[in-house]
Amino acid sequence: MSRKNLLTSITERKLTMVNSTPAGENPAPSLSPAMERNRNRGAFGAITKSIDELAEKAQAAKEFEARLLEGATVIELDPEKVDASFIADRMEDDAEAFEGLVEAIRQRGQDTPILVRPHPESEGRYMTVFGHRRARAARVLGRPVKAVVKELDDKSHVIAQGQENSARADLSFIEKAVFASNLERSGYDREVIMASLSVDKTVVSKMVSVTNDIPVDVVRAIGPAKNSGRDRWYRLAIKFRDADAVVRAGELLGSPEFQSADSDQRLELLTHHLDADRLKKKSSKPNLTARAWAPEDKLVSVVAKARPKGFTLDIASKDAKPFGEWISSNLSSLYEAFRKSEK
Repeated sequence: MSRKNLLTSITERKLTMVNSTPAGENPAPSLSPAMERNRNRGAFGAITKSIDELAEKAQAAKEFEARLLEGATVIELDPEKVDASFIADRMEDDAEAFEGLVEAIRQRGQDTPILVRPHPESEGRYMTVFGHRRARAARVLGRPVKAVVKELDDKSHVIAQGQENSARADLSFIEKAVFASNLERSGYDREVIMASLSVDKTVVSKMVSVTNDIPVDVVRAIGPAKNSGRDRWYRLAIKFRDADAVVRAGELLGSPEFQSADSDQRLELLTHHLDADRLKKKSSKPNLTARAWAPEDKLVSVVAKARPKGFTLDIASKDAKPFGEWISSNLSSLYEAFRKSEK
């Protein structure tokens, strides 16, 4: 397949619906009337929607890879000869998820090949387009990695890499924004960035704006914030337009509370910290600082903030909505328990 039409089928065709039924197969059993009525309600609806979205993302990524690799010859490569892409697309790796991938490949083998191209600068080596984690897992297991080798120029490389990652559910907003910023700093125009992330010009502008306003070391200190979207990051970006925001942020970044929090909590803690500083510089009441809490399963994240005349709870992560609804419906019993605790 030539370079010119390598990605044509990807950019011109829509992804297949996840729940479509192939010809000749029996359709999946339908939900009961009661479950259908409750599908979009409350905690059940929120969980169902989340599961559906994750399944759709995973299926979309598989279909994207299948179309891009269609008709290609799969070979086995020494993973020690496979280098990472010249453009990073992830801020950090999920150690637990990676261990699960290693174990899955150990037991079942590698289901899907990775895509590489001949290394543009090193003879006899290859550069990964997508499938970095599969290549690393093969390296850990000491076995060859299944791969498809294609001749790609840099532009086709970043478009394929970006679109494959964007199809997945585990790439956060800030990781996509950093990827877009890295592409722009490498000299790629907005058209290439739009194609690589499958977004329009307005979204790209907002992504780059966020990474331009927030210092790189601050973004790295916070991390990927998997459950935080554009609005949370944009709110923080606006605060860094103040001249002294970097200095004030440094006061929190090294604190034990910030270091012990997860990535999404760090984002909220820093936002609240800069809010408090802006409203009351060098406050004499340090107890107004936000506190973060999360259960062991990490399915909900809470930032509690005491204010001079009030108190707020900012609930985020996967179970934020159903947990918030549960709190709202149990306020009477919670308040009664609070009164009893005072006695």
